[in-house]
Amino acid sequence: MRVGLFLFLLLMPLAASADPVRVATFHTDLSAKGPGLMLRDILRGDAAKAVAAVDATKADILVLQDVDYDLHGVGLNAFADLLATDYPYRFALRPNTGMGTGLDLDGDGRLGGAADGQGFGFFAGDGGMAVLSRFPILTEGVRDFSDMLWTAKPDALLFEGMGEDAKAVQRLSSVAHWEVPVQLPSGPVLRLLAFHATTPVFDGPEDRNGRRNADEITFWTDLIDGRLSFVSPQGPWVILGNANADPHAGDGRREGIATLLAHPSLTDPLPGTITAEYAQTGPLRLDYVLPQAGLTVSGAGVGEGAPHRPVWVDLDL
Repeated sequence: MRVGLFLFLLLMPLAASADPVRVATFHTDLSAKGPGLMLRDILRGDAAKAVAAVDATKADILVLQDVDYDLHGVGLNAFADLLATDYPYRFALRPNTGMGTGLDLDGDGRLGGAADGQGFGFFAGDGGMAVLSRFPILTEGVRDFSDMLWTAKPDALLFEGMGEDAKAVQRLSSVAHWEVPVQLPSGPVLRLLAFHATTPVFDGPEDRNGRRNADEITFWTDLIDGRLSFVSPQGPWVILGNANADPHAGDGRREGIATLLAHPSLTDPLPGTITAEYAQTGPLRLDYVLPQAGLTVSGAGVGEGAPHRPVWVDLDL
């Protein structure tokens, strides 16, 4: 009995002193305009800025946007192998970008254009999403919400003139919405609620992209509140990715991101920060890491990058 009690007391400080987990998101700007071209660029050294930006975060878990998808992860692996931190666990699924619909969604009289896909893309897999992790990704527990139809979202902001044929096939996610569970060494499973919303511009007065952007963002509030056909995520979780929306500036329907940031189930560790800057728009907040309310945030920050900057949060779990 005394030996058991001694071992229990000895191990208690070790458990309490576990390092925080750093979770980050970064829009890499790595995507190219043809299959395999991102890999070519990485191999010839054109990814140096993205590598430096990721290395500076020293993240344990990283969600990347604008990474071209290929079936065997060759491009993602080539990028990950350049990083100072070893990420043995790597994950990606085919995104909606460039996925054909067979319809003339942009109304230009032609089929198969970049704007006719489920998400804007010059080819299937253009500008996808990926997860890099120091800790095991529980792939059997991944949930991919990316095939949910836009019409299935409660109170969907469908644009005027959207045809019945488009309503029957158009997915909500322009890139992806995922729930990715990661097994932390301290015991809990942290669920990454990862996404990349469409840019709310480059359309017409129908505001197709602005409406879709807002709905992609508030997908998470609907999921958390149990308003969808999916089971709400178990905690601990963190919402992270490129929302392509600033609650106070820029184009787009700001009520979408404002609704998400005000939701009582999450915490915003970096209100008012700048995470991206374009010559046309000036400084904006587009990228977010939003932990579940009640989780202990021991640090948070924004790194260097252009046009997007990496965003990270330290969680004590």
